Amino acid sequence: MSPFEAILLGIIQGLTEFLPISSSAHVQIAQELLGLSELSKPELTAFIATIQIGTELAVIVYFFKTIIEILRAFFTQGFRPFSSQSSESKMGWLIIIGTLPIVALGLAFQDLIENQLRQLWVIAVMLIGFGVLLGLADRFAKKQRSIEDLDLKSGLVFGFGQALALIPGVSRSGGSITVGLMMGFTREAAARYSFLLAIPAVLAAGGYQFLKSYQDLPQDLLLATIAATVVSFVVGYAVIAWLLKYLVKGSYMPFVIWRVSVGSLLLVALAAGVI
Repeated sequence: MSPFEAILLGIIQGLTEFLPISSSAHVQIAQELLGLSELSKPELTAFIATIQIGTELAVIVYFFKTIIEILRAFFTQGFRPFSSQSSESKMGWLIIIGTLPIVALGLAFQDLIENQLRQLWVIAVMLIGFGVLLGLADRFAKKQRSIEDLDLKSGLVFGFGQALALIPGVSRSGGSITVGLMMGFTREAAARYSFLLAIPAVLAAGGYQFLKSYQDLPQDLLLATIAATVVSFVVGYAVIAWLLKYLVKGSYMPFVIWRVSVGSLLLVALAAGVI
């Protein structure tokens, strides 16, 4: 992998991690198009795990003040009756409860997720299918509930939406945002909670993969990986800031069109034997 290819993958990871278009799908498609067959599976796993940490650090930096407020409130009020807790303390419980589905399902179906489902045919179908679902939810849902309207039930349902991202091509933010819209949350509220909800799951999964595989990074790939991680952090931070401002008035329709277009082109390419 050349430095250019590494940085390009870092840009793709940063651009797609927080948009509801599936970063795993786009990174895997890019790998195929770049022909990175010279890398072993452990090397590629280590590289991807590392650049994912870059994008998650972007979330932590962007929401740092919010995260500190949640932690402080949770450790001082978290074991009082739920109804008497502050909104920050409640958010701590909502993130914990919303994380349970992806942890349980990820552990239960780990082999299926990492092997059988990680195919371009699956990615293409999921890009199209969940793109259509996102479009329908964005078009017809009421979109009236704010993030303050979250309760334990809706937090858990959001969590199952996030868990759908275990299927490559669904998108972590796309799955949880689609479910949030269906429950009547505004576009911005669904996105904001989706970003906060992803922090423990992605850091845990990315950290585990990184610790398990970082030693597989050869010296000549290490510098390129570091550069790609920095790029993914910078681009990811910019995307978060832009998306939350955009969603105040904008819709998810551009992302729906992108998902369906990419998924359709991928199906054609696969059927024609191009990829």
